[in-house]
Amino acid sequence: MSDAVDLYTDGACSGNPGPGGWGVLMLYKGSEKELCGGEPATTNNRMELMAAIQGLESLNRGVRVRVHTDSTYVKDGITKWIHGWKKNGWKNAQKKPVKNAELWQRLETAIERHDVSWHWVKGHSDHPENDRADALARQGMAPYLSKLK
Repeated sequence: MSDAVDLYTDGACSGNPGPGGWGVLMLYKGSEKELCGGEPATTNNRMELMAAIQGLESLNRGVRVRVHTDSTYVKDGITKWIHGWKKNGWKNAQKKPVKNAELWQRLETAIERHDVSWHWVKGHSDHPENDRADALARQGMAPYLSKLK
């Protein structure tokens, strides 16, 4: 039995931009918790970031966390790109403002009190936990889709 919390995170968007949702499946020592939410006008990348942020922020004490995401944007952003962005005053390699900088900063704050490792999983490939996170993201998006009709 692992002493780490496993967070399976996913984001979804209907149109990009458009209504979006995020979902998190949390597993710890045989118990599980589901989180989801959404926004009326957003992007897929923002929802992928929000899933990781919401999962980490929901933990009420510092723990070892394995974040499983199908988003290379999130995984590479937080493990590789963020260092250069910070050094360059939140500008990217093209000297333009980093998209979603406020969410990257919030994610960075969320991981500070935890021992976090990042794991990429292939999306839509019959990975049961990732599929559940995807379903939660779609559930989080659903209230905003109904408002379009």
